[in-house]
Amino acid sequence: MMGIKARRLLLVGVLLALASFTIFALSIGSVAVDSPWKLIAHPSIQGPGHEIIWGIRFPRILAALLVGMALGVAGALSQSATNNPLADPSIIGTSAGASLGAAIAITLNIASIGTFSVVVAATIGALLASLATFALSRSALQLVIVGIATSALLSAASGLIISIADKPEARSISFWSLGSLALANMASVKLLTPIVISFSVIGWYYSQKMDLLVLGDREVRHLGKDPQRIRLIGFVVISILISVAVSTVGSIAFLALAAPHITRYLIGPANRPLMIGSAVIGAGLLLIADTAARSIAPPHELPIGLITSLIGAPVLIFMLRKSSQVWR
Repeated sequence: MMGIKARRLLLVGVLLALASFTIFALSIGSVAVDSPWKLIAHPSIQGPGHEIIWGIRFPRILAALLVGMALGVAGALSQSATNNPLADPSIIGTSAGASLGAAIAITLNIASIGTFSVVVAATIGALLASLATFALSRSALQLVIVGIATSALLSAASGLIISIADKPEARSISFWSLGSLALANMASVKLLTPIVISFSVIGWYYSQKMDLLVLGDREVRHLGKDPQRIRLIGFVVISILISVAVSTVGSIAFLALAAPHITRYLIGPANRPLMIGSAVIGAGLLLIADTAARSIAPPHELPIGLITSLIGAPVLIFMLRKSSQVWR
């Protein structure tokens, strides 16, 4: 088990690497910029290059970091709340519920992507899906099975909505449902920042109680705690984090599952350091994926969900193969 000092040193190293890549990400994209490093070092220089780097790329990078942070924390909370290493917001139905709620609101012209109203719609969908999965399950195994069924049902409903929508709306929602930061701007960042940071802190603070769930429900009750209440509060935090992420950039596959596993391999299973590590790893993975999505095949942009799967799956498999420990 890694000591506290070693964890801090590792976290500092990861943060420095993330900061370095963030600066690098400003310099590349689908549009070539003359002297990008000069513009990055001197942001006061005006011109088309300044607008591309600081008006388009910079807000997008901030949004990627915030959404990745939200997904990492939500994934760690999902696995801790269910005491199941297979659980993540997409498997237990939360992501599909958020997508359906947002898709309904967008298709009916009630809201648009990146606004507070679509966050509310996505939150309602995520909460209803999570509570339905939670209420219909009687064990950890059932939770995963019911969650997969719920996700399939709600994803099918989202697909039907996209199919019957007007063509321009259908194209927009269809691409967004695969994950895209193309519409991210400073308004999105201002919406994301308070919600993601505040509920990530709440999740970190509350996660210590989830360590008790490893003991089993009977033992938790003997300690005077209500395990169902602990899980329910965890699901509420998960739903809000996922809804703000989905309503801003769409569905991002695999990241919420991979980030906690990678963090657990690096620093261990204790929930509080796991939340911090998952937030940092999630932010880094999504930033790498988004940078690749907008740079690999210019001027076309690839769906981020495909990139996160291509990056996260091999890393996760490698680390699990190298690890001699069993997730508990």
